Amino acid sequence: MINTRRSALLMGTACAAFGLISVPALAQKRGGNLVYANVSAVGTMDPHVANAIVDLESIHHVYEGLVAMGEDYRAAPMLASKVDISPDGRVFTFSLRKGVKFSNGKEMTAADVIASFERYKKVSPNAPALSDVASMAAPDPYTFVITLNKPNSMFVEVLKTPTYSFSIIPSELKDQPARALDIVATGPFQVAEWARDSHLLLKRNDSYSADESAKGPDGYAGKKTVYLDTVRYNSVPEANTRIAALQSGGADFIATIPGDLAKRLKGRSDISVMSVIPFCQATFIQHAKNAPSTNHFVRQAVAALVDAEEMMEAAGQVWDRNPSLMFKPSAYFTEIGKPWYDQKSVEKAKALLKQGNYAGEKIVLETNNNYAYMRDSSQVLAEQMKKAGMNVELKMVDWTTNAGDMARGTGNWNVTITGLCSGPLLGPQQWRLSLAYAQNPDDPVVTEGYAKMFATTDFGERKKIWDGIEKYFLEEGYLVKVADIADLRGTNSKYANIKPYYMQRFWDVWAK
Repeated sequence: MINTRRSALLMGTACAAFGLISVPALAQKRGGNLVYANVSAVGTMDPHVANAIVDLESIHHVYEGLVAMGEDYRAAPMLASKVDISPDGRVFTFSLRKGVKFSNGKEMTAADVIASFERYKKVSPNAPALSDVASMAAPDPYTFVITLNKPNSMFVEVLKTPTYSFSIIPSELKDQPARALDIVATGPFQVAEWARDSHLLLKRNDSYSADESAKGPDGYAGKKTVYLDTVRYNSVPEANTRIAALQSGGADFIATIPGDLAKRLKGRSDISVMSVIPFCQATFIQHAKNAPSTNHFVRQAVAALVDAEEMMEAAGQVWDRNPSLMFKPSAYFTEIGKPWYDQKSVEKAKALLKQGNYAGEKIVLETNNNYAYMRDSSQVLAEQMKKAGMNVELKMVDWTTNAGDMARGTGNWNVTITGLCSGPLLGPQQWRLSLAYAQNPDDPVVTEGYAKMFATTDFGERKKIWDGIEKYFLEEGYLVKVADIADLRGTNSKYANIKPYYMQRFWDVWAK
C-alpha cells in the first residue's frame, strides 16, 4: 500500500512558498509550445456550467471573474479592484478595473457583469447561490452593485468558486444557451483551436489586461504574465500512454499518474513527479431520486461496505484517512462523520438490506476508465456489494459522461464515485454544489441550514450549523467518504516555474 500521512497543511504552505520564489528577469522569455497530456477531452468551455477539473483547468486560462481563489484559497481581487460591503451584509459594491479588454477588443464594463450574472442565474447548476439577489445595478461603467434580500456573511467567498465559475462574458452573449457559449473572455489565453474528443489549443492573448496593481500571480488571481506561445491539451485517457508520451518527449506535462506507475519515472534527471496533497476526496455519491437508492437502508448498506485501505491499495493511491468532508487544516474540520467512515462490514450491510426490505432490485454503480482510483475503488465496492447480496451492475463510461451524469442526474445510476476537490478546500459555501450531486438540492435540511449559516456572522454558530449538514449527508448515505487523495503529475525539464496547485496553471511559465 502506498499511504502518506502528510498533513494537508503542507500542500497549502508549499504552494504559497512557491509563489514567493523570485526568478531573474533575464530567465523569462517568450516562446514555446507546451503539450499537456490530460486524462480526458475538454467537454465544455462554458464556465457557468463546468464542474469537471479537465474542463476547468483550461477555462481558468481563458475566463476571469470579479474575484478569484488566491494561492491560500482566500477570495482575492481579479476583475474587481476592491469590494465594499455594507454594515448589514446585504449590499456589495465592486469597483471594476478600468481598461480591461475582452479577447474581441471590447472593453469590459459593469453592463457585462450584470449580463453575466443574469445568464448565470438562467443556466448554471449553481444558480441557487444567487437566489437571494434582490437587485443588480451599474451606477457607472466601472461600478457594479449587488443587493441581497438578506445578509450573507459568505457571499464574496461564494463568488470565488473555481467550479461553476462566476466568469464575466460580454453582455451580447447573455442569451446564449448552456454549453453553447461563444468563447470571448478577458483571460491571459484564448482558444486557437478546439477539436472535441481530441485536443484544445490555447494561444497567448496578446491584448490581455494584466492586473498591474498586483506584485505577481496569486492563485487564479494577481498579475498573470504569459510567456508561452501555446498550450495544447491532448486527450490521453490511458495512464501508461501519458507516461510514455512524457518519456519520449511527446508531452511536456501529464496529469494524474497512478501511484504504482510513478516509479517508472524515477532515475530520469529530465523528468520529475509533482505531488499535490490533499488534492481531492474520493467520495461515493448515491442518487436520492433513483430507486432503489431512494431507500435509506440501501444507502446505509452501501456506506457500510466501504473499506478505505482496500480501495486505495487497489488503486495504488497516495492517500490519507479522514472521516470529514473538510480537509484537516480547515477551521470547519470535524470528526462528526466518524461513525459512518471506513466501516468495511458485509454483515452490517446485510442487516440493513433486510431492514429495508431490499428484494434484489438492480443497483447501477457508474464509474469511468479515465481515473484509476475511481475505477479501482468502484470495482472493489462492486465485489463487496455482491457479497452483501446486492444485484449490482458496474457501468463503465468515459469521465466526461460520468461527470455529466453525476451533475445532471442522468444515466440511470444509483451510486457513482468522484473526486470532490473544491468543497474541502474552499469551505461549506462550496460544498453546497457538491451536495447537489446526490440530486437532492431542495432538501430542507440543506436549504434551511444554509440560510441560517449565511445569515450569521458568528463563526462558532456557522460551524455548528455546518456540522449538522455534514452529519445529515453522511448519516443518510448520500455521500460516502473514502479518503483524502493526492494528485501526481509529471513534467519534463524544458519549462520553468511550473508550480503545484489545485488545477494546473501555465501563465508565468517559460521555456528554458
